Amino acid sequence: MTFPLPNVSNDLTGRVALVTGASSGLGLRFAHVLAACGAKVALTGRRVDRLDAAVAEITAAGGTAAAFALDVTDADALVGVVAAVEAKFGLIDILINNAGIPDAQRAHKMPLDLIDRVLDTNVRAPYILSCEVAKRLIAAEKPGRMINIASVAAFDYSGGGAALYSISKAAVIRMTEALAVEWARFDINVNAIAPGAFSTEMLDGMLARIGDISEHFPRKRIGQPAQMDSTLLYFLSPASEAVTGTYIKIDDGQGRR
Repeated sequence: MTFPLPNVSNDLTGRVALVTGASSGLGLRFAHVLAACGAKVALTGRRVDRLDAAVAEITAAGGTAAAFALDVTDADALVGVVAAVEAKFGLIDILINNAGIPDAQRAHKMPLDLIDRVLDTNVRAPYILSCEVAKRLIAAEKPGRMINIASVAAFDYSGGGAALYSISKAAVIRMTEALAVEWARFDINVNAIAPGAFSTEMLDGMLARIGDISEHFPRKRIGQPAQMDSTLLYFLSPASEAVTGTYIKIDDGQGRR
């Protein structure tokens, strides 16, 4: 076996990517990055007007993208969107499980419907979607890459609220590890990114309620989505061909004070 020198490339030409939660924040950034590297990108989410605007921007920049309405709490819709994207672009070989919601409540005060929504969005949806994409890759005997967006909250919880969010993101890490083992023989790599506090619509909403938290961080700043580009592309590059079932924390040292 021979390898190029160096064994690294960000060229995603010919690849088909599906990104959940792509109407804003990290998902929107990921979609732009994947398209800029040559992938055909399916942007999914509930806010179709925002998805359409993002597709227009990607297309204007020379990329290829399409919007697909998706409520990730609907299991039938998860299966259906995979079929719809495949009909549009071909077999999906990049999956970015990015959609997620916080709970921001004490565990004993959470209503049952919120418990269901957090678990359905953060755990059930990426599991179903990963299995549906993997099923098709295995049948076609094609390799694939999956990236699950977890959180540093998976590893630490201060007790200030959002216990279920922490639990759900820990489940995402374990899901990553378990599915990586199951699908390794099919050349499907499953990895995760665990961000700290990054500037997104979700975080902005939280900061509006509780105030600026960056003063407590060693570098006194909130991360920017662009600072995840290299990690995202590493997991999709030939450089990480032997890397599966792992995670990379990107927290700017926020949790080390």
